[in-house]
Amino acid sequence: MIVLAISDKGGTGRSVTTTNVAYRRALQGDDVCFLDFDFGSPTAGAILEVESVSRGIKMGTGLHSYLHGETAEPARIDVWRHAGWSGRRRPLGAGRLVLLPGDEGGGEFPVDAAMIERCRQLLLGLAEEFSIILVDLSAGRSYAAELVQEATSNLGSGGEAVRWLVFHRWTRQHILAAHGLVFGERGIVNNGVQLGIDRDVMEDSIRFVRTAVQEPDSVQISQLRPAQASWLQRCHEELLELAARRRLGRSMMIGSIPLDPVLQWREQIIRDLDVRSTQIANPETVAAFEDLADKLTQKNFWAAV
Repeated sequence: MIVLAISDKGGTGRSVTTTNVAYRRALQGDDVCFLDFDFGSPTAGAILEVESVSRGIKMGTGLHSYLHGETAEPARIDVWRHAGWSGRRRPLGAGRLVLLPGDEGGGEFPVDAAMIERCRQLLLGLAEEFSIILVDLSAGRSYAAELVQEATSNLGSGGEAVRWLVFHRWTRQHILAAHGLVFGERGIVNNGVQLGIDRDVMEDSIRFVRTAVQEPDSVQISQLRPAQASWLQRCHEELLELAARRRLGRSMMIGSIPLDPVLQWREQIIRDLDVRSTQIANPETVAAFEDLADKLTQKNFWAAV
């Protein structure tokens, strides 16, 4: 399965959520590969705490170089062996967790037919090796998104599931932006149709993930003054109505990640000991990551896909 993670705006928590989902699925025993296609800022290594690739890998060996035809294979990083928190070994019962980093100092670049074919061959090869491939794309209508959508446009017909996770914060501006990214004139759905994908199939392959959500019954809300809590409740209800009108309602939502101090102040992998031992993270956050990780492969959340 290939999962494409995208957002219209930066700062949605797309990358940190996607890396935590990769971590959770690997712990469950799946072989997981994470591709850093955020070409303008390839910092998945920093989130995973792999210091040697915290800002990408040396030029000439990363995904940028591979797509440009400058290397036959992109570099691979075994996260269990190189992450600062991992103990340098794979946990008992866990699957592989592999990072394919971008090039340090790389950036966005126009797409050509040769790049599309290299991307397609890379994804097909990884699909033979890994249960789940997570591709973290640059924010907005980027060259990276264009590249991957073209490369995967005919993979579904060959039996390889391709799914989109669209991330947005729980604000009016982010809801409107996410709607435009998916359903706009130049959005993901229309682009897919132009590439020959049936519109219903294209829409069924897309689900939304809300991030930094404060539910009205959360512990944080209980600490507000009554007037603040009442106002926040009204805002929440207005956002629910807006999301439903813009086709981002509950039937299209696959995950909701609560506001968490750790994710606000330091984007990182959240481990169980961060909840149980040091207690720096909230258990609701880990539960949300695990729930999203589980739903990636539950067919009832993906309609006809």
